[in-house]
Amino acid sequence: MVALPGVDPSWSAYLDVPSSAPADNPGTVRTWHYLDNAAALRESGTEVRGTLLCVHGNPTWSYLWRTLLPAGTVAGWRVVAVDQLNMGFSQRTGVFRRLADRVTDLEDFIAAADLRGPLVTVGHDWGGVVSLGFAHRNRSRLAGVVLTNTAVHQNPSRPLPAPLRLALLPPVRRTGTQTTPAFLDITHALARPKLTSEVRDAFRAPYRTVESRKGIADFVADIPRDRSHPSFPALTEIADGIRTLDVPSLLLWGPHDPVFTETYLEDLTRKLPHADVHRFEDAGHLVQEDADVAGTLFSWLRRRGVAADSAEGTGAAPDAGTADADDRVFTPLETRLTEAAAANGSSLAVAEMDSGRVRRSLSWAGLEADIAAVAAGLGRSGLGAGSRISLMVPPGVDLTVLIYACLRIGAVIVVADAGLGARGLSRAVRGSAPDAVIGIERALTAARIFGWPGRRISVEELDPARRRLLAVDTSLAELRTPAGAPAGLRPPPHPDADAAILFTSGSTGPAKGVVYTHRQLSAMRDAVAETFGIHPGGALVAGFAPFALLGPALGVASVTPDMDVTAPRTLTAAALADAVAAVDATAVFASPAALRNVLATETDLSADGRAALQRVGLLLSAGAPIPAPLLERVQALLPDAALHTPYGMTEALPVTDVDLPSIREAAGDAAAGLPGAGNGVCVGTAVHGARVAVSPLGSDGSADGEPTTEAGVSGEILVDAPHVKDRYHRLWRTEAESARTAPWHRTGDVGHFDAAGRLWVEGRLGHIITAPGGVLTPVGVEHAIEEVDGVRLAAVVGVGPAGTQAVVGVLETDPPLRRNRPGLAEAGLAAGVRAAASAAGTELAAVLTVPALPVDIRHNSKLDRARIAAWAEQTLSGGRVRTP
Repeated sequence: MVALPGVDPSWSAYLDVPSSAPADNPGTVRTWHYLDNAAALRESGTEVRGTLLCVHGNPTWSYLWRTLLPAGTVAGWRVVAVDQLNMGFSQRTGVFRRLADRVTDLEDFIAAADLRGPLVTVGHDWGGVVSLGFAHRNRSRLAGVVLTNTAVHQNPSRPLPAPLRLALLPPVRRTGTQTTPAFLDITHALARPKLTSEVRDAFRAPYRTVESRKGIADFVADIPRDRSHPSFPALTEIADGIRTLDVPSLLLWGPHDPVFTETYLEDLTRKLPHADVHRFEDAGHLVQEDADVAGTLFSWLRRRGVAADSAEGTGAAPDAGTADADDRVFTPLETRLTEAAAANGSSLAVAEMDSGRVRRSLSWAGLEADIAAVAAGLGRSGLGAGSRISLMVPPGVDLTVLIYACLRIGAVIVVADAGLGARGLSRAVRGSAPDAVIGIERALTAARIFGWPGRRISVEELDPARRRLLAVDTSLAELRTPAGAPAGLRPPPHPDADAAILFTSGSTGPAKGVVYTHRQLSAMRDAVAETFGIHPGGALVAGFAPFALLGPALGVASVTPDMDVTAPRTLTAAALADAVAAVDATAVFASPAALRNVLATETDLSADGRAALQRVGLLLSAGAPIPAPLLERVQALLPDAALHTPYGMTEALPVTDVDLPSIREAAGDAAAGLPGAGNGVCVGTAVHGARVAVSPLGSDGSADGEPTTEAGVSGEILVDAPHVKDRYHRLWRTEAESARTAPWHRTGDVGHFDAAGRLWVEGRLGHIITAPGGVLTPVGVEHAIEEVDGVRLAAVVGVGPAGTQAVVGVLETDPPLRRNRPGLAEAGLAAGVRAAASAAGTELAAVLTVPALPVDIRHNSKLDRARIAAWAEQTLSGGRVRTP
């Protein structure tokens, strides 16, 4: 084999293997090429834990697995990556090899190579099917299964993916796969980012001639198109057989794959329900080229203890990873709702506003009846326990009913709002693979355009033509209407069954699906109730989407104000006052961006509106830190309200709480030099049932220290509480990282405690600046800069290589800068900003101004510091000046 980038020549080996495949004559010997790190393991003296048997698909070869060999040497795993016969640098046999032959071929190779000890199969593309065929037939030797972008079943009633249908056309198949290298080139073009020319040449190396590419053409021809295909029985046997595999399994997936789409991942998760799954959000078909497959795989082997105590296969299913929680007290989320329906049936339960008036409302009895009707309708339509239902309905009466109806039948609600943007929303829906999408017409139009999975149910009544165009299955009105036999009684969902997948805001990367069980949702309700004293009775205004549906769970009436909840800045003072007055609300939930606009529009308030706001007794504002001056202005508008700013995240909502008097006290302590006070935003103390600590930062900005609450020690914030999420949806690597310090959830935020035990947030772990003088967190400096006249909002970022980063301040000015004038700040403003930063302990290398700093879509508050840093670096290096 010629020298190739990323391949140690010592890995390359050949082996003559007697064949027992049906396609060959008995006793025929076939020559295999494979890559093997056995020599490197011997030289290093590393104890071998087991063997990874890696099987490529079409039209690749063992080169696909090159990153696994050096990583395996370090981790103590032998890695053997074969070239299937007629492929790579293995023998061109001149014999068409079908799926059954290839499984037998693999068994022959393993016998001839005398591979012993725990064996983990690793497959890609159609190599995944071949590897599973071996796993199915050789269970006693199996320690685990790993699959990357493959398919083990083709529903005969559904067409093959379009690229495969095209490739199977006889004229296209021969010309595209053998006569020319088109199939090769198209496959290589799927890499994200593009392959270098050297790597492309390496993938092409075994396929330079027409004859050498015949195996590629044969592999395509062996794809079972329907039941009549010769390989269909073998594929069906493998697909059915793996349902009983009881070994640790891992699915690593690139969702940007035009061939093996999410449909095939969903099929695999149903056949291997115990499998761990990690979706590399930006990766495609060649996931090994696009993402850190090697690092994830070996981390998984270590964390799952695969082959740790076995000389052969373990045969054991993976540990579920959580302790039995059945002994904890559990009160279902809807308990307060059903109690209110029984005791106060005629009282208002839920309402929504439009143009200053209540547009629609339900009493507690009406809400209970509507939930029961919709739950029955969902059941009749075939949805039930475990069904994933994506809800794309604005907060209000319909969404409240749908949430509780889904939870009642044991369905898993998927909540990914339009605030994620079109691309982010589509990514979230596809990744959750819902069985049904229930939405408004705009959402169903997006479902049709983007090809989202799942049946479609319309909230509105659509005319027949529109229903056909959007492929709508039924409507919410039809679900409410009894038809035929009743759905029958269903057992209540298990407390530890999945209840919801809630998506993060995407402010620090692609939005992540966060899975909650019924028990954890109920614990969230209890944390809110006990921390803030919200108990049955009273009413609240739900102006913050994550809290919009807690009203019924808390047993209090709730009203949705006249606003676009996906754009918090749309809440006006008048709309808030109208909502408060409509239900005589005593509590308000709103985001910082919403409060900013309420203050900006308070001059529009009528006397009655001001009077209504003065009756509010509690304000909760979450989603981002709120500067004390803003809270002081809110207090003037709501003079009788206790102002609370709980800190939390989608994974744990809430974590800590602080009120305005405590913020004032903390500011005074910071001014007086109390140890730990200052340098960030004070977010108070842990909420009911929660514990908080930090994992101290190292000199490189990493957080690996033992959890502590010592004053003044900065580190990654950790939380342990009954309402912390169960896991991330199909993000095994992300979940493993966040849970690596059991029982703590690692939040990714950085903070410290002061001597009074209060937590101060300093920024995100990914936004830490590693300057020559040491590690710097941004929030405290940003707040100091925002005190300078002419500064509306500030971001402090690092520019340059880690360890030697220059600290740069980027400002949004007041009044705003003209859009065509981003760049270096005016001298007077820059001087004031530098002085403020210096007083906070930081010297700025540069001060830049922009018309507007980028913030997250959902909260309109969280700074996108990574994007700001990239813009600042480009600007300071003399690149084309654009706004971040």
